[in-house]
Amino acid sequence: MGVAFDRSLLGKIDWEMSGAEIERESFLRIEREMGDTPQFSSSERIIARRLIHTTADFSLADNLWFSGEPIRAGLQALQAGAPLYCDSSMIRSGISQVRLRQLNPEYGPEDIHCYVADPEVAAKAGKLGIARSLAALDKAREVLDGAIVLIGNAPLALAGIVRMVVEEHIRPRLIIGMPVGFVHVVESKEMLMATDIPHIVITGRRGGSPLAVATLHAIMECGK
Repeated sequence: MGVAFDRSLLGKIDWEMSGAEIERESFLRIEREMGDTPQFSSSERIIARRLIHTTADFSLADNLWFSGEPIRAGLQALQAGAPLYCDSSMIRSGISQVRLRQLNPEYGPEDIHCYVADPEVAAKAGKLGIARSLAALDKAREVLDGAIVLIGNAPLALAGIVRMVVEEHIRPRLIIGMPVGFVHVVESKEMLMATDIPHIVITGRRGGSPLAVATLHAIMECGK
């Protein structure tokens, strides 16, 4: 037999809290626990707070890197209706269309580009013996210049974009560089951090698609 459930545990939940109330209380608790963050501007603190909310990991604040006024650059790009490119379908699905349209009502699903699952990309990757993330970049070449780029999965995608910046002078308006893993991860982030493209990075091996999406949403929050 299983362990008997302690019904007194049910009394520890406030069943009448709305989703908005839960989020508001969560942010209040995060703010108290974060304490002072003199290393961040007020807008950068909003990014850090959102990432902590996403992960419950306060140490992420110690690994956030901002360069080139990326929040301002991101807001200006969003208000102008810049295309978005992402390296995973999870990012594409996670970006809020409602929030995008609050900054520019012309945004639609066709403005968020992700080609990693494209059959043509898969075929090219197989033929050339390269990662699909690199083959997807080749298909996205015309989109990347002037785009907001979100990398939350593939280090090679981030390294490949930086190579395009250096060798082909492609200029994204913002790069959110948060690939996760153990191979090429640190190196790809260091490559991005050596450029003058506005960017936000989680240094080290941590990252992930949810964090890239959370960062973009936090940038939108800064524009309210």
